[in-house]
Amino acid sequence: MSIILISRLVGLTAFVIQVATSKESPKAILSVWPPGTTVYVGESVFLQCRVERGGTAAWTYRWSRKQPHTTLTTGRGLLVSGDSLSITGVSREDSGPYWCQAETERNNVTVLVQSDPAHMAVSDLAHSMLTVTPSSRQFYRGDRFTVQCPTSESNNSTGWVLQQLTKDFGLRTADFQNGSCSPLEGAVIPKTRETCIFSSVYSGNGGLYWCERAGVRSNAVNISVSYGSIILESPVHAVSEGDVVVLSCIYWNKSRSETTFFRNGVEVVTLSSYKTDKVIKMTIDNVTSAHQGFYKCASRDRKMESSESWLAVRSNSTSTDGSTDAAGDGVWKWASLTCFIVLLLLLIPLTIWLVYRYRYQMSCTRGCCPSTKEGAAMALPKTKQDVSEVQWDLSWMEMSNLLDKHYILGAVVESN
Repeated sequence: MSIILISRLVGLTAFVIQVATSKESPKAILSVWPPGTTVYVGESVFLQCRVERGGTAAWTYRWSRKQPHTTLTTGRGLLVSGDSLSITGVSREDSGPYWCQAETERNNVTVLVQSDPAHMAVSDLAHSMLTVTPSSRQFYRGDRFTVQCPTSESNNSTGWVLQQLTKDFGLRTADFQNGSCSPLEGAVIPKTRETCIFSSVYSGNGGLYWCERAGVRSNAVNISVSYGSIILESPVHAVSEGDVVVLSCIYWNKSRSETTFFRNGVEVVTLSSYKTDKVIKMTIDNVTSAHQGFYKCASRDRKMESSESWLAVRSNSTSTDGSTDAAGDGVWKWASLTCFIVLLLLLIPLTIWLVYRYRYQMSCTRGCCPSTKEGAAMALPKTKQDVSEVQWDLSWMEMSNLLDKHYILGAVVESN
């Protein structure tokens, strides 16, 4: 009896330990910033992988897209830093489900946990646009810039809230209802129409900014604060084909004798300047989709180099909300349908005429035209055209005779 009781107690203890262990097993949580399943072409997106109940273990992370357990290839525009993945200049190819996988060693045993998928659908330009003035993603410490939520003359942009995601993934929301920009840090001055002015920028003002209202959000802009010697000022939003675009390389003190601009790591142009100049500008006339890419500037000796900024170019065939011109599609559809109807109307009478002519030739061959066997005299051809006509008629007559013989032979066989 005591042995049975002991075994039951041991089994119950093992069951309790197993349940406690399953409840304490680590779990990977994947978050997307800005939140939601829709992201917009050209904006910046951050993904964070967080392990719950992971203890003090050191975790390493791997990322997958579209297929789980396959390592995502990083490169220009895709950057992995610890437990985060950043996408700069979102493109159509960035759509799909994402997974993160965390791995660690415990008692010489590999522990592997994978998150649930986070789905990202890439859409064209957002209907509501966040405005940054001056239009740049890079600023020096001590600079001044303004962030303004989308405005509308009809509703005076009422109801928007400004969100800031800091570098350590802290979320701050500007309290416009109380007429302030707190808890945004630094020298921030509130202004009308849900606008915040950062009058003296410091590192804490860097991060991802976007506006939200009633389940709708604007595009997101990633702002960086530099403590270096050179930055690049470029348009925050996508520019249209045919526009004139100016990229400004801004030095903290003074420029060198030559400044080089790069696109996607390849030298575009080198401009000479006076050493007293702090701003060197590169102008792109009649911009096209070929000019889209990551830009940076550097001194000729490459001792000073800015961060990269994404320049997005919007096709003129795309409307302001990013959708293709529906009217143009409609015109092409109606034109195609009209051509098909006209072709059909031409083919039907032509087909009827050919059938009628065939039946007429057959009836003429059998009943109207005299047979050569009956000794009917035929006029001799006088010209080459008459010869062709006679050959044509003889061909039909021979075919008719063959058909008649086949018909008569079949009738005789059936009667027998």
